[in-house]
Amino acid sequence: MGENPGIQHFVLVHGACHGAWCWYKIVSLLRNKGHKVSAVDLAGAGIDPRDADSIFSFEEYNKPLIDLISTIPDDEKVILVGHSAGGLSLGYALHFFGKKISLAIYLTAMVHKGLPSDTKERFGDLWEFGYGLGPDKPPTSIMFLREKQREALYQLSPDEDSTLASMLLRPWPLGSMFNACYEGEHTEDIDKVTRVYIKTLKDNILKLEVQEEMIKCWPPTEVMTMDTDHSPFFSAPNELLCLLLRASAMYCRERSS
Repeated sequence: MGENPGIQHFVLVHGACHGAWCWYKIVSLLRNKGHKVSAVDLAGAGIDPRDADSIFSFEEYNKPLIDLISTIPDDEKVILVGHSAGGLSLGYALHFFGKKISLAIYLTAMVHKGLPSDTKERFGDLWEFGYGLGPDKPPTSIMFLREKQREALYQLSPDEDSTLASMLLRPWPLGSMFNACYEGEHTEDIDKVTRVYIKTLKDNILKLEVQEEMIKCWPPTEVMTMDTDHSPFFSAPNELLCLLLRASAMYCRERSS
């Protein structure tokens, strides 16, 4: 296959507390290369109007992604890119659209087959918890503590991007994760989708050993590496663009007409 695999449709999925806005540099760079790009706001994120403390099902949380992929013609395969907790949404979409996805790229992301059972213990000091059902009930949302945001997420990113993020981050609907289910119409196709994992070596939130756990429990076709923080879409957008294009050139066929 040549270096140019043809026009591809990239669907970008954000992580916890973020929204489609975090991909603004990558959207522009990919479009300038002639590709189609869709960046989605999951439920309660970005400009989606729902309140994180009122979202209690994984199905509702991922509905914007499922609705988006459903509108794409069957002969137009997509490349899914998921960042951080967005990897969980990629796994969900793969169970419904395995035949429609030509490549899944996990960017320092969680995979549904390797979600740590001690998530709160690992990351609890970074979050503020919301209790929409009452203080005596399990937390329904989480939000990055403002004073920890730059250190945890953007320590190598431009200050203006970190500042932008601090204005746009929203609570993440933790309640939707408690009943996460990965069963869909095409469950048998999930392991047939080519997967690439991109590690970030200076990640202060999804530490390298955690990323290695994710890779080990569900080995991808290829592992790529970036010497960046948790948010390479801010800290190294051109390098990330190169890896996305490299992966698409290696593993995606030209879209059928």
